[in-house]
Amino acid sequence: MKLGISTFVTDESARPEVLAKAVEERGFDSLLLAEHSHIPVSRESPYPPGGEMARHYYRALDPFVALTAAAAATTTLTLGTGIALLIQRDVLHTAKSVASLDLLSGGRFLFGVGAGWNREEMRNHGTDPRTRGALLDEQIQALRTLWTNDEAEFHGVHVNFDPVFQWPKPAREVPVYIGGTSAAALDRAKRLGAGWMPSAVRDPEAATAQLAHAGSVPVTATSAPPDPGLLDAYAEAGAERVTLVLPASSPGSAMRRLDALAALVPRFR
Repeated sequence: MKLGISTFVTDESARPEVLAKAVEERGFDSLLLAEHSHIPVSRESPYPPGGEMARHYYRALDPFVALTAAAAATTTLTLGTGIALLIQRDVLHTAKSVASLDLLSGGRFLFGVGAGWNREEMRNHGTDPRTRGALLDEQIQALRTLWTNDEAEFHGVHVNFDPVFQWPKPAREVPVYIGGTSAAALDRAKRLGAGWMPSAVRDPEAATAQLAHAGSVPVTATSAPPDPGLLDAYAEAGAERVTLVLPASSPGSAMRRLDALAALVPRFR
């Protein structure tokens, strides 16, 4: 099983190129960055973990810009979104951003996407929360068309464009992993994804059950606590990758925490 890091990169945290180099040097497989374009002041949509929302949610750097900096500072590290809120993004711009990053990184990009939870945030982008699942399905299909066809076109209910030229193409077929823990997310992963990217559970039995539900779909479970028993359960159940959560913090604090997490790396080599 591969072991990676999930985090937010903000204007107050370690710089992405510094963090990525440190993650790679410590033997981790991957660095996944979360995305929020903004956070509305309204709290109509409850914060999933409960309590007060952490400030890094509304201070996050654009993941494609941050991961490009990370790519320039590393050579083998898998660089990914965990997750990108694709339903809030223009599909043509996103296709170009993904292809450019994959090309510049030498085919090291892992595209985790999801439908999100903050309805006010979606509405600010002109996205109807009621149809976000159907939109996401069409966007994934349209992206693959743009990445593979010289004259790409797509005609759906929510995504529609006549033949276009768009380059660059990615360095290789970009793996699209579907984020979310719901049955709908897993179904989407089975239909349209290269893998499933649920949030990690917190106990070994639940980890085994999560992998059993996934069946043959590759699983990258994100933001796990550094619990050896939990990680062993994921490994034994056949997870492809688990990422450990690294809190968004000052550069010095982040490096100290990363050093502590790196003690688990030899366990899964």
